[in-house]
Amino acid sequence: MVTLLHLDSSLNSAASSSRAVTAAFRKAWEEQHPEGTVVYRDLAADPVPHLDGAAWSAAFADPSTHSPEQAAAFAERLKLVAELEQADAVLIGAPMYNFSIPSTLKAWLDQVIVMGRTAGADSPLKGLPVTVVASRGGSYAPGTPREGMEYVQNYLAGVLTEMFGAEVDFIVPELTLATSVPAMAGLIPLAEASYAQALADAESKGKALAVRLGSAA
Repeated sequence: MVTLLHLDSSLNSAASSSRAVTAAFRKAWEEQHPEGTVVYRDLAADPVPHLDGAAWSAAFADPSTHSPEQAAAFAERLKLVAELEQADAVLIGAPMYNFSIPSTLKAWLDQVIVMGRTAGADSPLKGLPVTVVASRGGSYAPGTPREGMEYVQNYLAGVLTEMFGAEVDFIVPELTLATSVPAMAGLIPLAEASYAQALADAESKGKALAVRLGSAA
């Protein structure tokens, strides 16, 4: 059966657009694969450690030479790597914080990017479908004043394709702050339309990907 690795990183557990959209994708996926497996990580509620010197250096040393500190740190890193390697698809909730991704998501990426194992020319993750829900409070679309400050899609597309060779797709709910920022009140209709489109995209893409992978299994 197929396995979906689902990561959320929004700090807002009660009213998060990214969480709502990843939930819609996951629901559509599970409806196609009721007997499948979903591995879930809430990186905000249960963050993984930031990469430290022991975990980093252990990846470049013979395991027989690892210090106890290196061995323990690398063992935890390999647990995350195994989850990624065993996934048939990955779903990531990546809200924009201060023009970039949450530090908890960056920590996860730093842990699972292991040159010669998951990353590099011979990465076993080549072609892995990764769907990213990249929500943001404003708009950073082409032609908008803040287009040049879009560092979520640009970064994740780059790192996921260059390191893993993954197949990356984005769902982008925009203007999520329109209902809470008075100066953005005029943008509420656009925000509502963007959110509705994101939910629809999540449902259709979750179903389509599940069907595609199920047919290939």
